[in-house]
Amino acid sequence: MGEFIAGPAGPYLAIAAMAAATYACRAAGVVLMSRVRLTASVQRALRALPGSIVVATVLPIALKAGAPALVGLVAALVTMSLTRHELPALLAGLAAVSLARAAGI
Repeated sequence: MGEFIAGPAGPYLAIAAMAAATYACRAAGVVLMSRVRLTASVQRALRALPGSIVVATVLPIALKAGAPALVGLVAALVTMSLTRHELPALLAGLAAVSLARAAGI
């Protein structure tokens, strides 16, 4: 089987398989959500989901990166809570990380 994937058509087959898997995941989500009754609690859970995913992704990376990343994360969170816009929050976070690293934190 290794020779088949390593052949000239291998990369194209891998890309096609990944595209099919991506489409299947998206289509399955649409089909499953069409069968879910949208109660108030389900709507609240769906509204909270993007923030939960961001926290679950960013927080472990920030903890592993150390104090400058945590300073940047706090700066981004404060800016985001004040402005409700992603770009100023991103810029504040990056600036805070840069200043923290320059200060030797």
